[in-house]
Amino acid sequence: MLGIENYFGFLIAGIVLNITPGSDTIYVLTRSITQGKKAGYYSVYGITTGGLIHTLLASLGLSVILSKSATAFMVVQYSGVAYLVYLGIRMLTDKSSVFENTQSQIEKMDLNKIYKQGVFTNLLNPKVALFFLAFLPQFINPEYVQGATPFILLGLTFMTTGAIWCLFLAHSSSMLTEALRNNEKFGKVMQRLSGLIFIGLGIKLLIEWY
Repeated sequence: MLGIENYFGFLIAGIVLNITPGSDTIYVLTRSITQGKKAGYYSVYGITTGGLIHTLLASLGLSVILSKSATAFMVVQYSGVAYLVYLGIRMLTDKSSVFENTQSQIEKMDLNKIYKQGVFTNLLNPKVALFFLAFLPQFINPEYVQGATPFILLGLTFMTTGAIWCLFLAHSSSMLTEALRNNEKFGKVMQRLSGLIFIGLGIKLLIEWY
């Protein structure tokens, strides 16, 4: 089918990889637990959008430039780390409680901001681009490939299963912690903890690269 080999095997492998905890999972859980279901959903939409952009870039061969250029890799690498640390510091220094948003329904502007943060969190991780570049070709027969269509189909499949899993996590985690979010003291503690988690994600990515 369009040069794709063992699509079912790819589907299973993709699901296993999606449910394996990673930085995206932690990001979604943190948003959902601290800011509720809507925030969790929009973080998933943002991460999925970032993944779709990575898919398109990999399909068009632009990610090859990233993998072969040490300078380009380092620029994106450090940008991603800096952005996560920035988000963490913002949450640590913000005097208001993130849970105040859930009590008055998170405003549209806040949701847009969460969506954009999700996009950049995924987009500024060069490991995602390199993952698509290394993973997708394993299920494609180069003798039958004409254009980027098979890469796009596989990428869309992977992002769809990932989005479904992350939406489930966002819904379940926000429901489980709904009562706790109404506790002002717990809200302040979770806000500080969330900030530390984002900073930790940035440090984790930096350590993994070296």
